[in-house]
Amino acid sequence: MGIANANYEFIMCDFGTNGRISDGGVLDNTKFYDKLVGGLLCVPVAEKVHNSEKVLPYVFLGDEAFAMRKDFLKPFSQKDLTDERRVFNYRLSRARRVIENVFGILAARFRIFHTKINLGLQNINSLVMACCILYNFLRITSSGHYTQSECFDVEDTESGTDSSNLVSLNIGHNRHPAQDAKQVREMYLQYFNNEGKLSW
Repeated sequence: MGIANANYEFIMCDFGTNGRISDGGVLDNTKFYDKLVGGLLCVPVAEKVHNSEKVLPYVFLGDEAFAMRKDFLKPFSQKDLTDERRVFNYRLSRARRVIENVFGILAARFRIFHTKINLGLQNINSLVMACCILYNFLRITSSGHYTQSECFDVEDTESGTDSSNLVSLNIGHNRHPAQDAKQVREMYLQYFNNEGKLSW
């Protein structure tokens, strides 16, 4: 499980949960999630967004596998999409591409992730975490030489075309999110479809 910032750097890595556990279950078993639920992450306070009078909270983004919270957004279900919800889902998927790219770059740079890791179980955790730390170190210190522009998805915001091959989201379980989580998602939906909309 990994979380990345907008600079393609890991800000949280967790390794060691059994692979049979769902992504949502893996997240629930992390120290990060305990701190998120306990309000101990020092997430910045909500602030006014660019080109708007709207005040939006800072949130983490996930896919359908995760439970929605007021500080953790996920897309709308595929079965009841409106045009506005499609826009929201698209914008959320664009932001989620960052972590997909981070994992892709990590696997491309550290080829050990392309095959079975031939180490004892007690050593694999250290190896994976070391690779994540080295990835961040090289990303931060290499002045852009570590990750070339072709490593990232590119979007032409004027025409709406991009270089990615996004996989359609799977239909997830309806977990009945809390009302405050629905309100935060609705605030972002309104922003993405009004003053924060793309020209195309």
